Amino acid sequence: MASGHGGVYNPDPFHHTQDSTRWEFFEHFFGTPVEIVLPKIDLGFAEIQVTKFMVLQLIAVAIIVAIYVPLARRIASGGLPKGLWWNFFEVLLVFIRDNVARPSIGGGHADHAHDHAHDHAHSHSAHGTATLAHEHGGVSHAHDHAAPGHTHEHPADAFVPFLWTMFLFILVCNLLGALPFMGSPTASIGTTAGLALISYIVINLAVIQRTGMRGFLKTLWFKVDMPPGPIFTVLGFFITLMLSVIETAGLIAKAVVLAIRLFANMLAGHLVMGYLLLFVYLAGKALGPGAAWGGITVTSILATTAIGLLEIFVAFLQAYVFTFLTAIFLGMQVAHAEHH
Repeated sequence: MASGHGGVYNPDPFHHTQDSTRWEFFEHFFGTPVEIVLPKIDLGFAEIQVTKFMVLQLIAVAIIVAIYVPLARRIASGGLPKGLWWNFFEVLLVFIRDNVARPSIGGGHADHAHDHAHDHAHSHSAHGTATLAHEHGGVSHAHDHAAPGHTHEHPADAFVPFLWTMFLFILVCNLLGALPFMGSPTASIGTTAGLALISYIVINLAVIQRTGMRGFLKTLWFKVDMPPGPIFTVLGFFITLMLSVIETAGLIAKAVVLAIRLFANMLAGHLVMGYLLLFVYLAGKALGPGAAWGGITVTSILATTAIGLLEIFVAFLQAYVFTFLTAIFLGMQVAHAEHH
């Protein structure tokens, strides 16, 4: 429920899903809102208004750094993650690498020798820990038993750090919405549009890096074989132009799909929970204290709890879907460019 800042109560669940310049904690419970008014930062040439979602995104980054920097140092030094805590976070990375990036970009594992090294690394620990036993960022794990002088780098490995970062950032931003007084920055179209724009840039830069700007433009300009003659030449030009416009629009549409899909799913879940709780307020206002209001309250709270648990699953699912679609689009564009 939301409280208007002029003291007027505003029972609108949509209020909680939006970004704000005020971080509200208890809006109506104490009679007056308990909140933090977020400041403006004066840069001299411009002012930047700090918002709640900006702070939450910084918190998400801090959480990721706090978890994965120690894990990376442990793996880089040749150690194995121990315990459910460290193994859980490493499994997320292994899953994105082996089940999202590699099947989508380049297709499959690099070769049998790499598979053998990978399988050996996964079975090396007596506790069955999953390890990142391959090269990333120039650091080779101590348990990679590939032949000396040979690296079995998969074509997708260059993009794995980007996909890891995207997945983890979206996941943590999604999960922050399940905590009291927090919110999901990914329930804002501005946040998801920014993430989709980053994916769009990376996808196109990957093609440019492999083929050059000229090769990239060739992927957008389809060459149509036509019979000889001036009429067919002109007709072929217009067909090529039309196909190129469609291809360019398709690239942009992929980014739009990424942004809208994530935004809509996260927004819908929070709105459902908000409206379920709104029933308690509306029933209390219409019926007053009593058995009927108590039954509605209990039912609404139980339903909200169930939806909240489902939202935790959705947080993981939507982070996976966004990352998976990015990898698919990236693999498609790279393969298309190399074919041309």
